[in-house]
Amino acid sequence: MTIAALSAFYPWIKSFHIISLIAWMAGIFYLPRLFVYHCGVARGSEQSERFKVMEYRLMKQIMTPAMIATWLFGILLVLTPGAVDWTATWWHVKLTCVILMSGFHGASSRWRRDFMQDANRKPEKFFRIANEVPTVLMVVIVIMVIVKP
Repeated sequence: MTIAALSAFYPWIKSFHIISLIAWMAGIFYLPRLFVYHCGVARGSEQSERFKVMEYRLMKQIMTPAMIATWLFGILLVLTPGAVDWTATWWHVKLTCVILMSGFHGASSRWRRDFMQDANRKPEKFFRIANEVPTVLMVVIVIMVIVKP
């Protein structure tokens, strides 16, 4: 199903999709890095409390709204006639990676809640490795959209 009226707005929808994606990715790259630093401070310390505020604001004021906007504009793109070749494989791979990125976002939210409650049990190394997951997903997504293999 497509909506013909969206064709006239295609460049705008695509632009806002990319803008919201950039905001989401900026946050999703930064939050695990904050977790790495948060692991290195004492629970209940002034630094820990500062990290809690930073993590909360990043998640609630930037990442989550940007993820929602990315999904909404992406859905509008899918509903735009001619934007997606439904027989091509690339968009299935992209969608799978976006779903995985959304899952990573959810996991990051859970990790943030653990830090908020001073209940984090994961080591710094875990977050250093986790920080690479969105990068790999982003590389695949960009290749799928640009190269369309």
